[in-house]
Amino acid sequence: MMLRKALKHYLIDNLAAVILIVFGTITWSITMVKSGLFYSFGLGFWGPNGHDGVWHIAMAEALSRGSFDIPIFAGEAIKNYHVGYDALLAVLHRITFLPTSVLYFQIIPPILALLVGVATYKFVYRWRKSRMQAFWSTFFVYFGGNFGWIVTLLREGQLGGESMFWSQQAISTLINPPFALSIVLMLLGLMLLTKHLKRPTTKYFLFVTFLFGILLQIKVYAGILSLGGLLVAGIYEFLKDKKINLLKVFGGSLLLSSLLFLLFSKSSVSLLVFQPFWFLETMMGFSDRFYWPRFAEAMVNYKLAGNLIKGIPAYTVAFFIFIIGNLGTRLVKDIWIFRKLRDFKNLYFIEIFIFSVIAAGIVLPMVFLQKGTPWNTIQFIYYSLTFSGILAGVWLGEFIEKSRLNTTLLYGIVVVIALLTIPTTIGTLRHYLPRRPPAKLSYQELGALKFLSNQPRGIVLTYPFDKDAADAAVANPPRPLYLYESTAYVSAFSGQPVYLEDEVNLDITGYDWGARREKVEEFLEARDQGLAKKFLKDNNISYIYWIKDQRAALSESELEIEKIFENKEVDIFRVN
Repeated sequence: MMLRKALKHYLIDNLAAVILIVFGTITWSITMVKSGLFYSFGLGFWGPNGHDGVWHIAMAEALSRGSFDIPIFAGEAIKNYHVGYDALLAVLHRITFLPTSVLYFQIIPPILALLVGVATYKFVYRWRKSRMQAFWSTFFVYFGGNFGWIVTLLREGQLGGESMFWSQQAISTLINPPFALSIVLMLLGLMLLTKHLKRPTTKYFLFVTFLFGILLQIKVYAGILSLGGLLVAGIYEFLKDKKINLLKVFGGSLLLSSLLFLLFSKSSVSLLVFQPFWFLETMMGFSDRFYWPRFAEAMVNYKLAGNLIKGIPAYTVAFFIFIIGNLGTRLVKDIWIFRKLRDFKNLYFIEIFIFSVIAAGIVLPMVFLQKGTPWNTIQFIYYSLTFSGILAGVWLGEFIEKSRLNTTLLYGIVVVIALLTIPTTIGTLRHYLPRRPPAKLSYQELGALKFLSNQPRGIVLTYPFDKDAADAAVANPPRPLYLYESTAYVSAFSGQPVYLEDEVNLDITGYDWGARREKVEEFLEARDQGLAKKFLKDNNISYIYWIKDQRAALSESELEIEKIFENKEVDIFRVN
């Protein structure tokens, strides 16, 4: 009874926050929960879920079987990849017996969205002791958007432009679930660290060290930024108070991170390349970004000519467009930051940590790219935007609390800021609300993959992804996954290791998939029966999964493969 009354009073006292968190959870979840469900055409996949979601399912399926081999490149161990979220997904699958796809699309996303909102509100309230500031911080974390919608409204007469300045915005958080989970862990870590610094104990030290230490395996970008934030805050604490509590936490977290890193990331250092300002140049030059081609051409020409007098101002303008465009109304946080920096000697460790994360999240992608998939390092800035949203809410809440403006004007300012913030969310949701998604997995393929999942474990050979055919099918959604992108769908929905698929993630993780694809193409074109059979034997191929119009130059009898499954769309062969 006492607990029920306490909960009732808490909900009443925080009614506005409860409503905001529920609405934010529903809004975020829309981007996920429709995917992976059954429709008249099969399983549907909205947004990037046809690639990214399928990849996580494939990884979780492999991990749930106790395998640390990468499922899309049979015979090779997982490397250069943060497995934390997929390992969690695998454990939940084993515990609950629920399908991995149901956990990934329908169950975990609302839980993560709820946890992000609750963690944000609790963190800011404990830090600032203000429900108003906590409310608005939660608002910006859920609904923070860029100014791309202004550009698309002027150019095309519609709301859009979520990634016009390269970074995704708040509405797309759940399509990157490791990112959402990392935000929860970072905020929880900061709350526990606050308690530890007030009354240092071994228990809190171990908890905090564990949370920050595992971040590198949840989301590598979060791990790097958090360790950097702890280091800067620790140095500040030592110089100011001659204490090393934060440096101890940094050291413990670094040690745990390093051990996990060495276990799963054998060559990650080589994946980063030094290429300053690539995001600025492509933001200006790519037609699917901000696109100011004459400005982009001038920038690059100044750079090539070594013309610093014109080049520095040009790149500076591009950088401000990048920052202002991405931050949107979250720019108001700079007012609060500047005010805090004037009293630099009295900053709290949380402020130092957040300032460091925001700054590093912006600087690192300006300098480094990732081999194979250069745009991947833009994910550093996701954390800059999230924590900028928290500070924007702190500023707005404080502004409301301390303002001497008349009520009408004050409410007017707040409403304008809110109305300028949410169009990105509205524009992006249009991609997730239509009845027909961009990608599907037909019932025929589902039946074939179900059959394959019940066969003895063995390596599956699939047909190489055909980009030209995929581009030709764009006008007829939903496209089958094999005509959508190079995805991990065969391993994801059969649970079998595949010789080669999802070239996108193989690029990201640094595997030499090009050589393997050449071997597959040589096999498909081979007229020499001995060489073709040798390929199958040398690579331990057990099954061949082909869509009806996919075949090799040699016949099934010449390859000595036996058809074990057939329907209107798929043939599956066993290699004898």
